[in-house]
Amino acid sequence: MLRSESRAAVETRRLDEADFAELRRKRAEEPGCLRSILASRQRRPLIRDDGRLFIVAADHPARGALGIRGDELAMADRYDLLDRLATALSRPGVDGVLGTPDIIDDLALLGLLDDKIVVGSMNRGGLRHAVFEMDDRFTAYDVAGIVRDRLDFAKTLLRINLGDAGSVATIEANARAVDDAAAAQVPIMLEPFISDWVNGRVVNDLSTDAVIRSIAIAGGLGTTSVYTWLKLPVVPDMERVMATTTLPTLLLGGEARAAEDEVFELWEGALRLPGVRGLVAGRSLIYPSDGDVASAVDRAAALVHAPGRAILRP
Repeated sequence: MLRSESRAAVETRRLDEADFAELRRKRAEEPGCLRSILASRQRRPLIRDDGRLFIVAADHPARGALGIRGDELAMADRYDLLDRLATALSRPGVDGVLGTPDIIDDLALLGLLDDKIVVGSMNRGGLRHAVFEMDDRFTAYDVAGIVRDRLDFAKTLLRINLGDAGSVATIEANARAVDDAAAAQVPIMLEPFISDWVNGRVVNDLSTDAVIRSIAIAGGLGTTSVYTWLKLPVVPDMERVMATTTLPTLLLGGEARAAEDEVFELWEGALRLPGVRGLVAGRSLIYPSDGDVASAVDRAAALVHAPGRAILRP
């Protein structure tokens, strides 16, 4: 059963060993129950109320990216990660979660996905630090799986390295994903970067000009852009970045490296810009430096859903 603790008069969900024992039992003895759970999941409109979205991201482990603030295995404990996600998803203003099938299936079996936007992460084959990192294969969800499980959104990573031939396969795969999503009428967010090899590792270019170029490439993928969204990093001169596209855009949370107050300040400024619809953040909120997940998530939710920041409609 879920135990609860009160914070700011809102129930915060936590998980205990009974929850995890039942999760393990269902996985071993009743795997077929997942289909019925997903089939009966209470869904919600993608856009409602103020027109903005706050999504918690948890697709890093499937690419082998487990590190936070120098601890290379910080996200390795799945039970700890699920407990943190349960806390985040119970907080007001959190609209949904982004994950690979293993994460989404766990959360569904735990009963944590009702009335949430569920985003399926698609390409995780470009493993962190692998020699084939730029050939980012679609090894997690595909659009057919997202439709089967009644998920609400698709997400891809589009790293473009002009010095690595592996990038062209990734670009083509992203284009096909855009087409498949449009055919299924599923919104799809592309997370584009201009990237390069630096001392044997892939490094994303976070200069303003590079982000602008990545947007131009991503926006033109597929035979239609009608269901395409963008997931973009916050970089200097975001006004110029957002002038590059009419596509609905969510801000990327980024790695938990900068001082947290500085990160929140950058988010706050960028969230005011036309075209920005909200925030997708993971490690920086799920693993805050002080360990207080609820407070970090509440602070971000307050920025996204701040009064007066609603999307204006005619």
